[in-house]
Amino acid sequence: MESRASDPPSPTSPSPSRSSSPPRIRRLEASVVNRIAAGEVIQRPSAAVKELVENSLDAASTSVFVSVKDGGLKLLLVSDDGHGIRHEDLPILCERHTTSKLSKYEDLQTIKSMGFRGEALASMTYVGHVTVTTITEGQLHGYRVSYRDGVMEHEPKPCAAVKGTQIMVENLFYNMAARRKTLQNSNDDYPKIVDLISRFAVHYMNVNFSCRKYGSNRADVHTVGGSSRLDAIRTVYGASVARDLMEISVSDDNPTRSIFKMEGFISNSNYLAKKTTMILFINDRLVDCTALKRAVELVYSATLPKASKPFIYMSINLPSDHVDVNIHPTKREVSLLNQDSLIDTIQSAIEAKLMSSNSTRIFQTQVVSSSLPTQISTRKDKEHSIANSGVQSQKIPVNQMVRTDSRDPFGRLHSYWKDGSQSSKQEKKSDLASMRSVVVARRNWKENTDFTSLDQLVREIDSNVHPGLLDIVKDCTYIGLADEVFAVLQYNTYLYLVNVVNVSKELMYQQVLRRFSKFNAIQLSEPAPLQDLLLMALRDEELETRGDETETNDDLKEKIALMNIELLKEKEDMLEDYFGIKMEDGSLIRLPVVLDQYIPDMDRIPEFLLSLANDVDWDDERECFQTVSAVLANFYAMHPPILPNPSGDGIRYYRKNREEVGLEAEILVDKSDEEQVDEELVAEAETAWSQREWNIQHVLFPSMRLFLKPPKCMATDGTFVQVASLEKLYRVFERC
Repeated sequence: MESRASDPPSPTSPSPSRSSSPPRIRRLEASVVNRIAAGEVIQRPSAAVKELVENSLDAASTSVFVSVKDGGLKLLLVSDDGHGIRHEDLPILCERHTTSKLSKYEDLQTIKSMGFRGEALASMTYVGHVTVTTITEGQLHGYRVSYRDGVMEHEPKPCAAVKGTQIMVENLFYNMAARRKTLQNSNDDYPKIVDLISRFAVHYMNVNFSCRKYGSNRADVHTVGGSSRLDAIRTVYGASVARDLMEISVSDDNPTRSIFKMEGFISNSNYLAKKTTMILFINDRLVDCTALKRAVELVYSATLPKASKPFIYMSINLPSDHVDVNIHPTKREVSLLNQDSLIDTIQSAIEAKLMSSNSTRIFQTQVVSSSLPTQISTRKDKEHSIANSGVQSQKIPVNQMVRTDSRDPFGRLHSYWKDGSQSSKQEKKSDLASMRSVVVARRNWKENTDFTSLDQLVREIDSNVHPGLLDIVKDCTYIGLADEVFAVLQYNTYLYLVNVVNVSKELMYQQVLRRFSKFNAIQLSEPAPLQDLLLMALRDEELETRGDETETNDDLKEKIALMNIELLKEKEDMLEDYFGIKMEDGSLIRLPVVLDQYIPDMDRIPEFLLSLANDVDWDDERECFQTVSAVLANFYAMHPPILPNPSGDGIRYYRKNREEVGLEAEILVDKSDEEQVDEELVAEAETAWSQREWNIQHVLFPSMRLFLKPPKCMATDGTFVQVASLEKLYRVFERC
């Protein structure tokens, strides 16, 4: 019987005895090593195209043509008009680590070409059939030769050829059954190839690019060299993209931070897309940079609608010795010196550019957020008028010196998170003009309504105002968020914690009553079926009250949902006329605009409809108006998003393997291990939380100063809590 002592033990077998020897270490055959390496370098057809196009650009080509059959598995054909390949170099062309780009390791410090390892062509010969046709300048004819496993199958044969090189790869992954089957079962790789060529065409605007399916008369990408960058973008991505782009440039030459120059185009606030398009070239090399992409998306998340993503083209140039190009098998990523400083500088430049483009925005759901300001002119005007009056202002004790202008954002928490270089930039004023015009238009709503019950509800609000809180609300300064529920504001020499949910709910309630029968509309993109939404709300309610162990009675839920639908159908005319809620054919069509520039969290629609059907007193007019307004207020209130906050320990909820490991083990997992995190869900959560914070600062607090009449109960129910007094703090410090 043959001995198996050298075989590794299976996971379920008992531990080997002390007499058994460890497995032997063997030197793999060259063919095995090369095939393993080839599978890593050429991961899919688009990776092969990228390597071939980069070789063409390194050869100083002015025209690159790509033809693809069956997503690249059957045929890849890349032709260029570059300088070609010498006849004497053809025998070693496809051997591993043969290259014309460098001769010693130190050359990597100053490398300018995209290729340098000499692995791409060799790898293709181990996973496909490669044929090369080339001619150099001055030759009477070209040469054609086929390669297999890194070596020529025959001597180069003379042939007719046009200037440059043509490389044909056939039957890609013919000897890797699992890889080929995976690619055949997945989506066609051709769109990835088109996207790749499109990116090269935008950057290399002096090169003619063409990409088409084999045998097709129509090219999916076709550009003519010599056009401008914006024209290249217009040709490749369309006029609708190009018209919403802004040119941007930024540089830094401080050796202690970073040395670089960036030029590019970014989308403005009018651009709408469901997916981020980021074209990034570093030293003319097409790469990805996850950290830079997230930093840019974070800026846009506060300025674009929830479902919209930006378009970015960037070309960054750095000294060659500041870039390490040899960190990724496919050269898709690079390592940068002082990367964090570089990203911060670019992020600040993009934010400033977006702020300056605020006037071009054409929708009204939100306003571009403001950046670091200086003291606004109103304070200067006040000082100027006092000086001209000849009255000497009274000296204020130092322990009572505070900001006196609630609109002056200097000193907010966000201003200390930014780079100090922006402190001289003027803040863009919040778009309150439109809000004030709406106030004027709605002040005479009583002239058009004669509901006594509505008048009573409004008078109750006016008579129940807490005068002290009203003063705070009218002249407070927003500082920042303390946590998920409380925000910090300043009034005179005091700091307060304010319950954002309670304040926004009360504001929405008062707004519903004051806008009664005068609502603008939020049109849903598609009608939302009431039955599906109500069933969803009933299931969520059951899970919250009874847990997962209780058996669900779907028949009962459907009956309850149908009863609620019948009730809402009976009241749909009244809901549309008085509250702007339009339902039709068993679907929700429109919602009211309760607060200008604000759209509620649409994930809470099921809960809203269930509450509308069950928590409203439909028999008494006064109670009906009050309860419908309360249900709307709860829906429109600025609750924390349903998705947990991914910052800090909240990231554990987004780990893909969180069911397989315990909570303690999850916290110990390295948070930089992005493979275990659902990045798409994390991005959605980050957008939701940043959007809420933006709404609180730029929509809720300005509206609160204009509209809110805080009831007396807010002084005692924890909605407003004083946490600090400047005078008392000075007394404490004086004792020290």
